[in-house]
Amino acid sequence: MPRSYVAEARRKKVAPKKERVRPVIERLAVAHADAAIALTFSNPLELLISVMLSAQTTDVNVNRVTEKLFVKYRQPEDYLAVPIEELQQDIFQTGFYRQKAKSLRGAMQRIIEEHDGQVPEAFDELLKLPGVARKTANVVSAERGSPQGIVVDTHVRRLSQRLSFTRQEDPVKIERDLVQLVPREDWARFPHLLIWHGRRICDARRPRCEECPLALDLCPASRI
Repeated sequence: MPRSYVAEARRKKVAPKKERVRPVIERLAVAHADAAIALTFSNPLELLISVMLSAQTTDVNVNRVTEKLFVKYRQPEDYLAVPIEELQQDIFQTGFYRQKAKSLRGAMQRIIEEHDGQVPEAFDELLKLPGVARKTANVVSAERGSPQGIVVDTHVRRLSQRLSFTRQEDPVKIERDLVQLVPREDWARFPHLLIWHGRRICDARRPRCEECPLALDLCPASRI
């Protein structure tokens, strides 16, 4: 099980989470005005594929692979027109390439057969695509302007625990807490703000609290 950060939220007494969530979002929005998805894509199909490939690897690595991939594969049919071994080789650098190739082909097949070659917009239909779990569906929906939940990755999990927005460990339960707390109009940008803050300031091992805009009065895990 991943390391828990729940206990760190006992370091400092702060206001209740319902009073803090809006100021947290506002301050992080100023500190990370450029916070956005790091994957490179130009249409819903490329978005879906990029997110599917991003499992267990970095966005930088995915972008390096998709730069060539999206030139070769432009339509769902293209992923089915080559031997699976060739597709595996094309996505090899993203890791878990056998399972990812299988999922990609399964998703493309369903998109062709049931959605006229278009990535479905309905959240429930996204979840029916092979290889698409809730996190992937959340990312795709949010980036298309219709968030149905809040993306929970390792950074969102860590910061949500440190901010005492949740005491849960499971991503599904963490998301359940967050959607009840975060205003719906902020569901899409909230995870980006936490992800970028986690990468730049709130490091897992050595958070730079002295540089954090939340440290003085909004973060119960602050070491200041």
